[in-house]
Amino acid sequence: MATATTYGARDHARSQEGTRAEAMPVVPANAWPAPPCEAGHLVWAETVAGGNYTHKVLARGTELRLTDLRGDACAHLLLYVADRPWERLTVADTVKVQWNAYLGEGQLLLSDQGRVLASVIADTSGRHDALCGTSTLVRNTQRYGDGTPQSPSPAGRELFKLAAAKNGLEPRDLPPSLSFFQGVEVRDDGSLDFTGSAGPGGSVTLRAEQDVTVLIANVPHPADPRPEYVSTPLEALAWRSEATKPGDPLWEATPEGRRAFLNTAEFLAARGIA
Repeated sequence: MATATTYGARDHARSQEGTRAEAMPVVPANAWPAPPCEAGHLVWAETVAGGNYTHKVLARGTELRLTDLRGDACAHLLLYVADRPWERLTVADTVKVQWNAYLGEGQLLLSDQGRVLASVIADTSGRHDALCGTSTLVRNTQRYGDGTPQSPSPAGRELFKLAAAKNGLEPRDLPPSLSFFQGVEVRDDGSLDFTGSAGPGGSVTLRAEQDVTVLIANVPHPADPRPEYVSTPLEALAWRSEATKPGDPLWEATPEGRRAFLNTAEFLAARGIA
């Protein structure tokens, strides 16, 4: 189809309606070809290409399942309270308060206000990281020759800047991030051992405990020793559900977690939300 004229370009563009690419959002989300059987109404369905990013505002109680489709995705994650972005994911408190540097099912993702932003309710991967953060422009330029967003080897922080800007946030609003699907362990001497991926098909499911803005950069882990830039597609599916309630095993699992949930409930109750 000729695109040399405005009419030709328009006709060509319109002819693409309904075309599915390997990595793209699906709108409406319920048109996703194989929704998870446990899901209710899908509100987000997207495949994020390697070296790309995505973002979404999710309502309290929404469950988000991330899946490493081919075994070399790495979902670097940031969370912000949707209407108060100065309250955001704090990796240091997430690790310190729960006495655990390793992410997995039953862990809570905490803000610096001692409140729960999201909880990890399922995990089939077990290869995650709360210590290293994401890649930077300088490091990627040194390793791969370039780290800009439009390059073949974009850095995670550079992609986070783009996702942040689309949600009214600035580079100064980017704290250290968490990473899912590429693991790191701490050796006895305090050095870090990159454990890599658990393989294709691993997934982790998060439950939003407040309205949250989610930023995701799907780029190689900064500790990945491979000389080449390896990053494969990441699937994101989200559906309506309910926030964690008192009496739930997750709420009652530890004194620290119970206090974080109580802090969250008190704040939301004062605002008439819960």
